[in-house]
Amino acid sequence: MATGRLGIEETLGALNAALGPGGPVWFKETRARHLRARDFLAPQRALQARFRDGEVPECVFHAVAGLQGPGVAPVLRCARTSAGLELQLQRSAVFERVLGAVADYAAPAAPAAPGSRVLLHCPSLRAAPSALRLSQLRAVLVADHLARALHAHGVSVRLVPAVRDRHMSTFLQQLRVDWPVASERAATEALRSRTLAELNPAGDREALPPGVLGNVYLKELVEERGRTAGYDPNLENCLVTEDLLSVLAELQAAVLHWPEVGSLDLAAGGAPDADGCVVVHVVSCEEEFQQQKLDLLWRKLDDQAPLSQKHLVCGPVKVAGVPGTLTAPEYYKYRHAQVCNASALKHSRDLAQDPAWTETFRVLSVATIKFEMLSTAPQSQLLLTLAGSSVSTKGTKSGIFVMYNCARLATLFEGYKHSMEQGLYPTFPPVSSLDFSLLHDEGEWLLLFNSVLPFPDLLSQTAALDHTAPGLHITARTEMVCKLLVQLSMDFSSYYNRVHILGEPRPHLFGQMFARLQLLRAVCEVLHTGLAMLGLPPLSHI
Repeated sequence: MATGRLGIEETLGALNAALGPGGPVWFKETRARHLRARDFLAPQRALQARFRDGEVPECVFHAVAGLQGPGVAPVLRCARTSAGLELQLQRSAVFERVLGAVADYAAPAAPAAPGSRVLLHCPSLRAAPSALRLSQLRAVLVADHLARALHAHGVSVRLVPAVRDRHMSTFLQQLRVDWPVASERAATEALRSRTLAELNPAGDREALPPGVLGNVYLKELVEERGRTAGYDPNLENCLVTEDLLSVLAELQAAVLHWPEVGSLDLAAGGAPDADGCVVVHVVSCEEEFQQQKLDLLWRKLDDQAPLSQKHLVCGPVKVAGVPGTLTAPEYYKYRHAQVCNASALKHSRDLAQDPAWTETFRVLSVATIKFEMLSTAPQSQLLLTLAGSSVSTKGTKSGIFVMYNCARLATLFEGYKHSMEQGLYPTFPPVSSLDFSLLHDEGEWLLLFNSVLPFPDLLSQTAALDHTAPGLHITARTEMVCKLLVQLSMDFSSYYNRVHILGEPRPHLFGQMFARLQLLRAVCEVLHTGLAMLGLPPLSHI
């Protein structure tokens, strides 16, 4: 049997290469109705653009039909149809390869280069929690999720600012946001001296309010970096305060005094090079202008400031039907109350005061918030609807729905364990002995092909930051994990409601049952890994 992880990206790359020079043509099918007949399609219109009259040369056709290579899924057949070239994989062989090495599909496809370093700066965390706006909360959750994705990818990550407000620290713990805390401020003497040398000569410095050192001219830096860089053309001066210097000093110290120096593949006795570190400022749209000032001021005052500074600007958060401004703590309390009320309706009693359920309700509240905040691309506007099905297990696009199906999986495996202990089922056999040709339900292929198999590529894409692209701004795909977990939960729920996994305890049925359980183990691995990327623990009951 062939070894090595199969990959969607590897398979698509080989398929496109087999067609010869030109842009990508093939795409992966995702819809259940198309997957009944094909797994990949090269559309007829694209083939017509590539080949005269759309006629694929026989040699190219045979190259596609006999496709092989590292990571390439085994091909069953390739057929010409009115839709184009349709390709179907050897599904039982794919099941065997994937389900025989489940752990390989719960890790990123391509680890980061050794020594990769990213500093994530989230200025929203300097606000008091009672004043934290929803747009700032969104930036915090994006930064936390991105940090987890980068860390899983093998990137060394530093988080700034260290939180000093104990109320903010408590709120972050409540939200299951893993962020450092600190009690001391970085020294600002060197930056203060440089600031005084750069101050505009005009104006009476003695008339400045306490804590304000003066104005530093930034216009020349904006012009030097060019209009295409993305800086606001209205940036001219920056009023420098002691607090602003403290912010810069913390960023400076974080870059120059990087932990884990030994793991960075540096020269013996060397120190981290600021230019080898990528700084990503994760900001709400309201904070963007001020952060651009800080970016330029850092470059102006610190000769060792990183050359690579990027801004990930999170779009605004609008709340439908709510007048005024809803703060982040108010939002959390609102969702928590809804979770408790929904549970009381489901269980016909109030469980909010039951210690056994207290933590479950907290997790469900945070899951609701994180899926709402992170399921939309961070650069886009987000519209929240506080009423509705987002706190119900019936709301199929909600965090609670994902957690509910995670609990269903836990119950399923607990049911198998209990029946095995009673002697109804045998112990789970070696995976190498399972017959995966018994997996022929279309829902089984949907789970594997749309969720388990693409998951490593998705993890890599979530951690991908194109910091070499020109311009100030950077994009991130932090919505991908939430979307996959929601779709996986929908596919699993449909399959679970239709197929009886734990069948009657008859020996001739055990083969199919074990093959299905192994598939659902892979589903469970993906769910748990995806939830960990969101800082959410799997629940065994709801």
